[in-house]
Amino acid sequence: MSLTETIQDKYNELNILAGNGLLGSVRAKAFEHFNTLGIPTSRNEEWKYTRLTGLANKNFALHTTAVLPSEDLLNTIRLQSASAAELFFVNGVFIKEISQVNNDDLVVISMSEAVESEYKHYVQQHLNQSSKYMKDGMNALNTAFIANGLFVLVKKNKTVTNPVFIYHLTDSSNDNVFVQPRSLFVVEENAQAQLIELYKNNGLHESFTNEVIEIAVQENARLEYYKVQDENENCHHVGTTHVQQVGKCFTHCVTITLNGGTVRNNINMVMEAANNEGHLYGLYMIDGKTHVDNHSIVDNVMPNCFSNEFYKGIMDGNSTGVFNGKIFVRQDAQKTNAYQSNKNVLISDNASVNTKPQLEIFADDVKCSHGCTIGQLDEEALFYLRARGIGEKQAKAFLLHAFAADILEQVKPEVLRSYLEKKIDERLDIEN
Repeated sequence: MSLTETIQDKYNELNILAGNGLLGSVRAKAFEHFNTLGIPTSRNEEWKYTRLTGLANKNFALHTTAVLPSEDLLNTIRLQSASAAELFFVNGVFIKEISQVNNDDLVVISMSEAVESEYKHYVQQHLNQSSKYMKDGMNALNTAFIANGLFVLVKKNKTVTNPVFIYHLTDSSNDNVFVQPRSLFVVEENAQAQLIELYKNNGLHESFTNEVIEIAVQENARLEYYKVQDENENCHHVGTTHVQQVGKCFTHCVTITLNGGTVRNNINMVMEAANNEGHLYGLYMIDGKTHVDNHSIVDNVMPNCFSNEFYKGIMDGNSTGVFNGKIFVRQDAQKTNAYQSNKNVLISDNASVNTKPQLEIFADDVKCSHGCTIGQLDEEALFYLRARGIGEKQAKAFLLHAFAADILEQVKPEVLRSYLEKKIDERLDIEN
């Protein structure tokens, strides 16, 4: 049975189990939209360099109910066991039983619970806002299966001291799996939080993740968001992170891709209020046959906003990198400052990258710039290191680590930065 046939069967099952109501109405409209659009092909300009049709023709199991993993397996993906909130998705399903919050400043409930609670208005306001920007079948497909999603609220005037970890475990030890995690994260007025999403896998069969997380940040709030993909070459991923800056606020977003099969990362930052500030950083460090496509949108809707976007890529082996960044400056967004840069290093003759930074400006009093570079390691710097007794392999590793350091410095939580430093050192085989 193809993935498309599995989707139809599982959607019918989910409707029987989950019923109607607010989420049922959202699901029905989204599934109709998916049936119209289908899974994107390379004929779609936004998907020109990333092909999913081969995956769509394969047989994947789609899980809509929870499967509890062993404690030993959970411990292999934990970054820390302190008092931080730890929230677990297993094969795309949020599992409350193994998650822990330990913080009264947070509300953590399922999406179905949220629509029956005092937080229903947040779901009505912010759920599925990403569809205004992601007009493709993958976003609609994820929305069509909203049921076991996650709702997190950071309470007004509260500062969450430790990061909130969302662990995504894909278990493909028995068969190919297709998973669709969905989250809504709201930061209320004057609140502060750090959110970390970490993707790991278990098993050697193929997996296909189609993920959406929507984040709403309110007046005078601060959010740091980190997404780390550290799976194997049999793990394919389409993910959308949609950030709404509802009031004047500060956001800081970092996306790190260390491994995977076919990976597509969409991130939208929508500046809906005046005087917003937002930062987007990314690092894709890939080899083998890994394909990583980073698509970003920064939409300046109101005046006096500032945004800075900086992505770096390191491609080795037969890997392929793609960067497509768009900055929109709307007519009312005067006094906008928006900057975008993408830099890439090709290590192998067989590696490649396609980069396309874009500006669309409809206001006349702005400061905007964009640019990209593609090159190889600096021969003079390499010679300098080798002339001081450092072997060629280690010299190249030091230069690559220095190239990545600009992005790693933007990872503020120490536990995550240490994890990434160790992973990158292992990849580069740097001797400590």
